[in-house]
Amino acid sequence: MRGWVGTLTNGIVRANPTFILLLGLCPTLAVSTSIDNAFGMTASVLFVLLAANVLVAALRRWIPDRVRIPTFIVIIATLVTIVDLALKAFVPPLSKSLGMYVPLIVVNCIILGRAEAFASKNSVWRSIADAIGMSLGFGAAIVLISFFRQVLGSGTLDVFSVRLFSIPGLADNPAAIFLLPMGAFFVLGVLLALFRWMGVSECE
Repeated sequence: MRGWVGTLTNGIVRANPTFILLLGLCPTLAVSTSIDNAFGMTASVLFVLLAANVLVAALRRWIPDRVRIPTFIVIIATLVTIVDLALKAFVPPLSKSLGMYVPLIVVNCIILGRAEAFASKNSVWRSIADAIGMSLGFGAAIVLISFFRQVLGSGTLDVFSVRLFSIPGLADNPAAIFLLPMGAFFVLGVLLALFRWMGVSECE
């Protein structure tokens, strides 16, 4: 049980895919303009990574080594297609907002990397912990980035059409640069520096 918990927490802090491993930065920077997008992408990554890890761990003994990467990609692509169709069917506005970055989960280094580096070498139980931990780590990072970008870029914080707060003055004259690509890089850079300053480093 201790090993399972260690695997789970490793992906959240010491091997955070965004702030420590620097993986999956494309969707993180592209869709982190709002908390809604962050939650949507986190849920999508959680489903795909959890299902992919379980399938790869369960089938690893029967997947020939020479075709393991193509097999992993087919598994991931199938799961991403399910997520993409579900978003389009049940939450069209969110699907439109996330755009092409949902299909691009197929080639997300976090998903394929965990399938190859962890799930293909460990049990289903530990692979579940790894998937949840990495997904929560990714989710925490993208939500944190989205929070600062949305608040600084609009002066307000809206979550699923509910306004949580508005900052007087900033709401009337927001720093709109934070909603642009350069704002995403700036916020990411500051948070990366904060992680380094706190002494958080990768755990094998």
